[in-house]
Amino acid sequence: MRQPLVAGNWKMHGSRESVVALLGALSTSVKCDAVDVAVCPAFVHLPQALELSASSPVSVGAQDCSAFDEGAYTGEVAAAMLADLGCEWVILGHSERRAYHHESDALVSAKLSAAIAAGLRPIVCVGETRTQRESGEAEAIVAAQLAGALAEHGNLAGLVVAYEPVWAIGTGLTATPEQAQDMHAYIRAELASIPGLDEQATRLLYGGSVKPGNADELFAQVDIDGALVGGAALVAEDFQAIVNAAA
Repeated sequence: MRQPLVAGNWKMHGSRESVVALLGALSTSVKCDAVDVAVCPAFVHLPQALELSASSPVSVGAQDCSAFDEGAYTGEVAAAMLADLGCEWVILGHSERRAYHHESDALVSAKLSAAIAAGLRPIVCVGETRTQRESGEAEAIVAAQLAGALAEHGNLAGLVVAYEPVWAIGTGLTATPEQAQDMHAYIRAELASIPGLDEQATRLLYGGSVKPGNADELFAQVDIDGALVGGAALVAEDFQAIVNAAA
């Protein structure tokens, strides 16, 4: 049986004070053994988050990593650096990285290689825009992203895939539970064709305006194994409610 995972993507939010407040609340409230819980702060807050969560069930990840191991790459952060710091997870291929930094599937694949080599647990994001969905291209776009990011890897045992319809990120719009389930089922079927991957053991998360009010319905779907949470991850009570729903 797949253990649910709820991961909070804090994006470019937070201060040292807010990290203390948020993780202080989460570290004392998250007690559910039936759900894996992770937070992904900005790079500058990772050491603080790791220290504050050290004795709690909350694990810590990064929002991105470099495709390079080391070298003259100003502004980059290597996967091995994140692992050395104590990070467990890393988000790769988020739609905001694809849109604002023009990340290709090939670059996501290279970052995935670096993450796996460093021992990080990757959360690879896929998803279509509203235009692509309305034109009937959603499945083809997601299939191409999966193939481009995953096809060349031999060891994907710990992979997590997050489906994040771009049209539902930060917009207040959410895929219906039926729409989300249909795409998650499609993703699981596509994963069956990728060597080195057990599609039935691979956790699939939904990301796109997940809130306490819609979490129960989303998590009731057979192929949805948790969530990659954005705005609600910045409110301890909301994030805890989503974790409870996943349990």
